[in-house]
Amino acid sequence: MPGHGRGNATTAPTTTKPRSHTLKRLVKYILADKLRVAIVIIACGLATTTMVLGPKIMGQATNVLFEGVISKMLPAGTTKEQAIAALEANGQGSMVDMVSSMDIHPGQGVDFGKVAMILGVTAGVFLCTVTLRWIQGWTLTRLVSNAVYRMRQQIEAKLDHLPLSYFDRVPRGEVMSRTTNDIDNIGQSLQQVLGEFIFALFSIIGTVIMMITISPLLLLISLIVIPFLLAAAYFIIRKSQPYYIRQWDATGKVNSQVEEMFSGHMVIRAYGQEDETIDEFDRRNRELYDSSFMATLIAGINMPVTQFFGNLNFVIVVVVGGLKVLSGTMTLGDLQAFSQYSRQLSQPLGQLSSMATILQSSLASAERIFEFLDEPEEVAEREHTQDIKDVKGLVRFDHVKFSYDPAEPLIEDLSLEAKPGQTIAIVGPTGAGKTTLVNLLMRFYEIQGGSITIDGVDTRDITRHDLRQHFGMVLQDTWLFDGTIRENLLYGLHEGETISEERMIEGAKACHVDEFVRRLPDGYDTELKDETAELSQGERQLMTICRAFLSDPDILILDEATSSVDTRTEVLVQQAMNHLREGRTSFVIAHRLSTIRDADLILVVNHGSIVEQGRHEELLAKGGAYANLYQAQFANGDNIEDD
Repeated sequence: MPGHGRGNATTAPTTTKPRSHTLKRLVKYILADKLRVAIVIIACGLATTTMVLGPKIMGQATNVLFEGVISKMLPAGTTKEQAIAALEANGQGSMVDMVSSMDIHPGQGVDFGKVAMILGVTAGVFLCTVTLRWIQGWTLTRLVSNAVYRMRQQIEAKLDHLPLSYFDRVPRGEVMSRTTNDIDNIGQSLQQVLGEFIFALFSIIGTVIMMITISPLLLLISLIVIPFLLAAAYFIIRKSQPYYIRQWDATGKVNSQVEEMFSGHMVIRAYGQEDETIDEFDRRNRELYDSSFMATLIAGINMPVTQFFGNLNFVIVVVVGGLKVLSGTMTLGDLQAFSQYSRQLSQPLGQLSSMATILQSSLASAERIFEFLDEPEEVAEREHTQDIKDVKGLVRFDHVKFSYDPAEPLIEDLSLEAKPGQTIAIVGPTGAGKTTLVNLLMRFYEIQGGSITIDGVDTRDITRHDLRQHFGMVLQDTWLFDGTIRENLLYGLHEGETISEERMIEGAKACHVDEFVRRLPDGYDTELKDETAELSQGERQLMTICRAFLSDPDILILDEATSSVDTRTEVLVQQAMNHLREGRTSFVIAHRLSTIRDADLILVVNHGSIVEQGRHEELLAKGGAYANLYQAQFANGDNIEDD
């Protein structure tokens, strides 16, 4: 229940932590599912092994083809040694070096059977790679989904334990952005990054090993460009990181304003603030556009840079490798394999660089999520709590002290007593602290001194969940969710509790709900959607009263429940509330003093203190604060009559 009169901040407080701390914390969500992590790593390792073997095997096929072509060119019926001697006699020294390193049979041609066998093995190896990659991808999807699911569970639990003060200062749109957009971004980013990161890492290791077996010299030449590529990637990451942070902060601000615009669109139109609202939205939307554009632009430079260094490396490898083939120190098949490996080496390095930029976006969202999860929670429950049953409804405030801001005391020494079955009305000017008393009673805020007891038991000795099970509330702002009228009416029932159809209809009749529900197309099964456009404000209010009535609370709180309805509807609402208050302790907060004249005790509150208390007639006779409020309403034309 939001505190009335409390200002809302536009942004949530943020904390600055090292990016490495955020990354470690995010990784813990992944490592929690150790079995799937192991499957991903094993499948990735095996897939890398089969992948790096592919070029080497393909190189053997190239060698067989090339040797067959060379053999066909040499005279049949001669030996390899005779063919080499003839080449030397003709002065073809480079040809001699190349033929000497090859397995040739003059005059025989290409052994297509051997080529087919090698291609078959290669196809099998690549099929294994695809299968293992599919296993890795499927397992990784489950791994990331489970990690995000656990994160959502923690967010849901956090929402249940955050104090009301958090929602007083943080806009709902900002909370929604963190708990939806940021979570989705983390899931998508991890899905893109995690699998490719592991595979790229294994690919680099496997590729380097295979390159060493072919030519350590060419490997050293290939590694020359690596420092330049890493330096470029580091520069890109550092430049894009601030923009990703701004992007998700701006997303939260845009969502916050959109939520406010939708919920308050009638007020915006009524005051002619459409242009100002659009200008403000355009400004925030422009901030989001600029940060998103710059983050994407800088991150997009990564791939062209990687391709440039990869192509440069490939050219150097082919030139040097070609000279080695001509000199007979490397076969053509090994050159083909090595050139493929050089591509495979630069590609995962480029992928790691691209993934690092994507990771910046994920870490920016993760920081916002962890800031939310690290928000201070409600004061912990006491170690030994009690479970109150058969509540009579004796409520006492004993020297209660409370303030929202330590520098601005609100309630300094408040004492009052509500006897079982009494109706306690709380009146006073706006901002006097009326709703604050209810917030303290329900432990939405914790008192800073004194005690509040129910039937002699301190409310701090009762868990918040058990305490609130004994209360029913009807607020000024009616809240009905998308669902049937039946589901809305039964929403206040305790877990596992059911009531009969007859009992529900009886309650609906007592609260004047049945008469308008019967006129709806599907009666109690009518679906309420789009902010319950099917019902008027008064009918929605009657439904909230009926919901509280059906929950059968021990203590009732009515917070300005008739302030937004017309006089005729107020009569129906008042009748329903009178029926609801029968036999239970009730606290009624009201601006319309005509609705609480029959209260057993009226408390006049101002600046967090009770300045007057008594019954309606007594307070009028005193001619004090209550009489002034009453006469002020009469002078303003309110429909009231003195007794």
